Amino acid sequence: MMNKKGLAILMRTKMRPLSPSSSKLNQMQGSQPEGDKGDASLLPQRELTQVRESMYSAMSTNKTEIVDVALNDFSQGYFFLSAENRYKILLSLAKEYDLNRTQVRELMEQHLDLQLPSDKAEDSGHEEEGSLSAFYRIERNLRQALKPMYEVLFERLNTHPGGLKFLSDIRADILCILEDVNIASLRALDSHLKEKLITWLSPANLELYNITWDDPASLLEKIVAYEAVHPISNLIDLKRRLGIGRRCFGYFHPAISGEPLIFIEVALMKDVAATIQEVLWDHPPISEHEASCAIFYSISSTQPGLSGVNLGKFLIKRVVDVVKKDMPNICVFATLSPIPGYRKWLLSKLASSEMSGSAFKENLLRPEEEKALMDASGGSDMGSSGIDIMWNLLTSKTHEWTNSPNLVSALRTPMMRLCARYLMKEKKRGKALDSVANFHLQNGAMIGRLNWMANRSQKGVTQSGGIMVNYIYRLDNIEDSAQAYLNEGHIESSSDFRSYIEDDNGERAD
Repeated sequence: MMNKKGLAILMRTKMRPLSPSSSKLNQMQGSQPEGDKGDASLLPQRELTQVRESMYSAMSTNKTEIVDVALNDFSQGYFFLSAENRYKILLSLAKEYDLNRTQVRELMEQHLDLQLPSDKAEDSGHEEEGSLSAFYRIERNLRQALKPMYEVLFERLNTHPGGLKFLSDIRADILCILEDVNIASLRALDSHLKEKLITWLSPANLELYNITWDDPASLLEKIVAYEAVHPISNLIDLKRRLGIGRRCFGYFHPAISGEPLIFIEVALMKDVAATIQEVLWDHPPISEHEASCAIFYSISSTQPGLSGVNLGKFLIKRVVDVVKKDMPNICVFATLSPIPGYRKWLLSKLASSEMSGSAFKENLLRPEEEKALMDASGGSDMGSSGIDIMWNLLTSKTHEWTNSPNLVSALRTPMMRLCARYLMKEKKRGKALDSVANFHLQNGAMIGRLNWMANRSQKGVTQSGGIMVNYIYRLDNIEDSAQAYLNEGHIESSSDFRSYIEDDNGERAD
């Protein structure tokens, strides 16, 4: 019989959508304040005007009691606005409350007009001190002028009850808008807010907490709702992830109570996991004293507005320290990670390879791989070439090829070879093209092992043909690896992984 906690979690997750930010957006857009019986057509404009006025008051007044009321009115009223009026408010904030560039230019001209003071000790008299005072005064005023007015709003919200969460929600809306339009002032607003959030959410201000089955149902419900990598299928699944041989750690901020900003799930195992089935469905788990590996198999952020605020980097390092201290028998720290961009990249390469006369055409398959695919297809209508067959198999909505041992075997060699190339050589601005790879590499991990058919779920096959990868965190080399990657784009990898990488002459890479 289901206990009360299990029932509470089940009911809450069934009643609430998985995306809290989107549910709030939909709910607030569709609701209107009770008691307003005026002309409904004028109501949205009145709401917009009221929110705009409270936003201005929150920035411009210095009386604490008025500021608190204005911040309450602004944060509450904002969520009642339609998407269109939210856009207007944010655009108004970005443009009308930006820094005063006329004042900045005047101060810069004053600064340039001053004669630079001499750096010779014998010249430092009263006249020299007066010149320095003028520099200091103008530079102080310039620093102040370079702060946009909306910085006052951000800083006041940060110290206001519920304000930090509201700032995160505002930024989520800004990021949504910037996906569709590129407005310089709005992008500057986002950049400024992001910098503030990075400062306020530094590791010193965050609390690491080990989440267990004994925690309140309201917290466990959020773990179910926010899990972004491997959805939690039922209460048994949730209890297993929080039970023996498993850990779940979250970063919490005192201003956002009862809700982790980010959480990571860990499996304690004898060996580095090669399939997600080993982590999620093997039962019973081994005794914890037998474990020698800590496998990070899922990391999920709960706040869309904190995108680009790399809390995961600090979380992983804190978790490594805690696990190592509590369990000295753990000596290997690794991930079992998805490769979310691989299939999309591979399909683009397959399409280019089939385009006659294309400048990007290349021979993706080797003769033996081509033959293996043709033989495995059995002369069916899957295609007249290995490229055709790969395209048709990977674009199939049913993914029936995963049930054919012959097709699985024929695809393995080219899929693994090209996946290694994707992870190691495909770059964007000098960094790994794959988002998950970039995350772990910039944190100091190395690419360990590619795992064939490691995730046979619909999501796993759709993302990467079922391939997953282990990133290894070598404790004595994390900082050096991170710096080499960030500064030079250098990617550390194991000899096992490098065996897939071949140069243009067909020789194995060193």
